[in-house]
This record gives sequence, structure tokens and C-alpha cells, in this order.
Amino acid sequence: MELTYAAMRIAAAFLYFCHGIQKLFGAFGGHAVPIGSLFGVAGILETVLGPLIGIGMLTSWAAFIASGEMAAAYFIAHAPRGRLPIENGGELAVILCFVFLYIATHGAGRYSVDGRGR
Repeated sequence: MELTYAAMRIAAAFLYFCHGIQKLFGAFGGHAVPIGSLFGVAGILETVLGPLIGIGMLTSWAAFIASGEMAAAYFIAHAPRGRLPIENGGELAVILCFVFLYIATHGAGRYSVDGRGR
């Protein structure tokens, strides 16, 4: 169970991080955005918080902030384009929001920097 939880935490964090470097550096077919823009701030959060969640360091705080950022991303960028996530392309934002909220309340788990020594 703990190993599966760690795999979920790491996979979600990696996807989140990839979106950050896509915004900041144009990686993976993305386009770099201005750092001072709303998308730039999102890119910074994703690039910094993704690795923290992935290695399990300051995990509850990082995941809580990431969850809030994903909720904001959904309502700012996706919700105006349609009522449901399937209609507006917001599925990833919604699922990451709730995965990060779960991680924030559960903590990093045994296989993490926060959990070493348990």
C-alpha cells in the first residue's frame, strides 16, 4: 500500500513538474510564457512544488498549495470554456487538484524525505 501511494505521489508530481517546465522553458512542445504573467507564476509553482512533492519534502504544504493552484487553473483557464471538465479540457487540472488535496491530508508516506526514519 505504501509503495503504491509513493508511486502515485511521484507520478502526479512528475506530470505537474512537466507542465511547469513547459510553461517556463517551452519544453515538450510548449511555449515559454513571461515569468511575471499568471501563467509564469503557475509555471514557477509547478516547477518548484512538483519536485518537492515527488521526493516527499515539505509534502503537505507543497501539495496543499499545488491543489489550490490547480483549482485556480481550472476556474480561470478551463471553466469559462464549458460547464464540465470533459467539455473544457480541464480533466487534468481537476484530478491533480484532488490528488494533491489527498496528498496534503495524508502526508508524504514512508517512501519520502519527510517519512525517513519511520
